[in-house]
Amino acid sequence: MKAGDPMKKPVLSLAAVFFAWTFVLFACSAPLAPINVDADGVALKGYDAVAYFTMGKPVKGQKKYQFEWRNAKWLFSSSEHLVLFQKDPTHYAPQYGGY
Repeated sequence: MKAGDPMKKPVLSLAAVFFAWTFVLFACSAPLAPINVDADGVALKGYDAVAYFTMGKPVKGQKKYQFEWRNAKWLFSSSEHLVLFQKDPTHYAPQYGGY
């Protein structure tokens, strides 16, 4: 290709799209870390994962506000926190499975 070649920009754009999709596919195929659970299968030792974001402190969850996600039981201190977690669990769950 010569400088000023009209095909230069489309080829570079296609290459950028190809590399972006390759990255997305690789990221999506990476295995998820297992969730750290106790003997009863409860994550975070029963603490409310959403409370860290909304209240800024650890709050014990209650069994009546329970949700199962990724083979772990998640407990919440309120129905509002349960709903928030159900809508976007990856936002509230700890990184690296809570290890």
